[in-house]
Amino acid sequence: MGKFGMGQPIRRVEDQRFVTGTGCFTDDVSRDNQSWMAVLRSPYAHADIKSIDIAAAKSANGVLGVFANDDLKAAGFTGMPYDSVPPGPDGNPPEIPNRPILADGRVRYVGEPVAVVVAETIAQARDASELIEVDYNERPAVANMQAALADGAPMVFDDIPNNLLVHWSMGDKDATEAAFAKADKVVSIDLINNRIAPTAIEPRGALAEYDASEDRYTLTTGSQGSHKLREWITGKNGKKAADIPVEKLRVICPDVGGGFGMKNFLFNEPLAALFATKVVGRPVKWTGDRTESFLNDTHGRDQANHAELAVGKNGKFLAIRVSSLGGVGAYISQFGAMIPTMAGCGMLCGCYALEAAHVDVKVVLTHTTPVDAYRGAGRPEAAYVVERLVDKASRELGIPLDEIRRRNFIPPDAFPYTVALGMPYDSGEYEKLMDLALKRADFATFEQRRAGSAARGKLRGLGLSYYIEACGGGPTEFTIMSVDENGRVLIQSGSQNNGQGHETIFMQLAADTLGIEMDDIEVHMGDTDKIPSGMGTGGSRATAAGGSSVVSTSETMIESGKKVAANLLEAAEVDMEFADGTFRIAGTDRAATLAEVAKASFDDSLRPDGVEPGLVTTIEQTPNGPTFPNGCHICELEVDQATGEIEFLKYTIEDDIGRILNPLTLSGQILGGAGQGVGQALYEETVYDETGQLVNGSFMDYTMPRADNTPAFDFHYTEVPSPSNRLGVKGAGEAGSIGATPAVANAVIDALSPLGISDIDMPLTPLKIWQGIQRATSKAA
Repeated sequence: MGKFGMGQPIRRVEDQRFVTGTGCFTDDVSRDNQSWMAVLRSPYAHADIKSIDIAAAKSANGVLGVFANDDLKAAGFTGMPYDSVPPGPDGNPPEIPNRPILADGRVRYVGEPVAVVVAETIAQARDASELIEVDYNERPAVANMQAALADGAPMVFDDIPNNLLVHWSMGDKDATEAAFAKADKVVSIDLINNRIAPTAIEPRGALAEYDASEDRYTLTTGSQGSHKLREWITGKNGKKAADIPVEKLRVICPDVGGGFGMKNFLFNEPLAALFATKVVGRPVKWTGDRTESFLNDTHGRDQANHAELAVGKNGKFLAIRVSSLGGVGAYISQFGAMIPTMAGCGMLCGCYALEAAHVDVKVVLTHTTPVDAYRGAGRPEAAYVVERLVDKASRELGIPLDEIRRRNFIPPDAFPYTVALGMPYDSGEYEKLMDLALKRADFATFEQRRAGSAARGKLRGLGLSYYIEACGGGPTEFTIMSVDENGRVLIQSGSQNNGQGHETIFMQLAADTLGIEMDDIEVHMGDTDKIPSGMGTGGSRATAAGGSSVVSTSETMIESGKKVAANLLEAAEVDMEFADGTFRIAGTDRAATLAEVAKASFDDSLRPDGVEPGLVTTIEQTPNGPTFPNGCHICELEVDQATGEIEFLKYTIEDDIGRILNPLTLSGQILGGAGQGVGQALYEETVYDETGQLVNGSFMDYTMPRADNTPAFDFHYTEVPSPSNRLGVKGAGEAGSIGATPAVANAVIDALSPLGISDIDMPLTPLKIWQGIQRATSKAA
């Protein structure tokens, strides 16, 4: 292993530019003669647009153009495409209503873009947008999923009765019913998985350019994948946003200040900017503010679940059945309908050996901001259901929370193991990891600590969750590698860094494989002109797919290098060896470095057929299948009975993330995810009133996890390599958020259980906890 190779805790090379303010984010990119775009948004959750008067705005100082949806449609900008939807009971997907780029005759959520203004300055554009007069006829709205399904509820679309987009199911219903029929005990729970806002530190933005001489567009925007955006804009499966041929659009992604799933997707504003740049004949820039982020960035989660667990003798789990409502907002975002269905429901067996399982999901439209993937994308929602249900079973059956899991875990010798819902788990040592976490958490002496807290008038609780997720699979990933005449290695990857440390990991992998220093390597991502294909980042797949591709490309480059080295050293190719960055004739001291061989490759007389100058090598690699990170979270906390305030006392994590390439970046990913999981459990929730107004659309009202309200995480890992990819990695980007939310909720419920409290909906705010305590003590009195 090299000094900076695999397994080493290397600081992220990206951090130097980030902490010194020399990163280049979308808002840092400007062009000569650039104009600015402002967006007029709907103040209503549901209203007909009777007329739009743009005369005053068009004549305002500095204004270059004012546009509504009719203008975009006439130019071939027809709507926002969706990617996938689950099938209904008849096996066919439902008809999906068109989502216009700008509102088309009706608005369906507060913040929906209605018109755009392009002007010389952003101030002029914003001022002019306030001069647009829109005559609205307000209509009744519904912002709650349960209310949306009721007879007579306001309809988001006139041709979708009861706002039910699709009714989807998964699993073996008959086998599940049979298992419940023979159960000794049925445990049930009702849960709310609260809607939250992604709140990336960098708001979305876009810079659109049009080159009339080539009839070609360029879009610069922070995203999780340039190629996906280009595909959605120019067309996929017959669905496209604009009449732009794929070869006429370049998408560039600079540095990205956080994505969390949300920046995977195509939004209205970049499309409006692409339209406007051609019309006004100048680059058009849009940078969203925080209010716009709350109103139009896709939200996450938003589910209501009823779950039941059939338990046999000795606490043995037999089957699980879950019925859920999944909110998608007013329109279908690209993966919106998949998140409450196919993206996460396959994980509803958890880590447990069940005979059968069945899931029933209603995907519901409401007059709210569209919902799509948020860190974990369906898997956190599944883990929350399973681990809250298992904890409730532990209490009702009187079986300790560790023991009930121990009796039902899938054993290590059962892998590969296909669970009742069809997911092919590849590996895992669940009991071992739980025992390690229990030991580090001092679980054996917890009741003594609980008694000590009670003596001080505090309620102490301990919550455990054992999560599992599926990630790291999916389609191919693309890598191009080359070496310039100075010996510098360039990696061009179809993945996309959003702050996770991709550059560092890819450099480590290449340095280890090629036997060179990381300083001699650079990584480029996010440009569709330079990289032919790529899936970007999402689903914790960057290392499993993109990292594996880097290693395969490096190895293929070495083989090409051997051909050139043989000519350079006047030897047979079969006699060439490679180690530590050097090609050598076996059994001799005659050698040439990788840099020397790469330089020789530019000489036509030394470069054989089939080898490119600079040893250019391209690999498109497909993972063997998904990976299944898993782990144990144990949260210990105290609740102040007088105020409902929570104090974290100890938080233990023991994870199986497969083979570890960089412990330092791994820790950052796990702890960041866990912080977001804590945020959902205790603090975060987007709240709509009965008219569909978002009432907490700013950081004055929307509570975020901070350094002073999150625990100090005690993180450790156990390596259980995955057989699903050549590196043995399992993916870490989402794991922390999946395990944390149920662990924290279980800890709070455990603390309140002596008062007879068995459930409080997230977020578990001090007010909700205090109200629960007051109700419980009043009943007791």
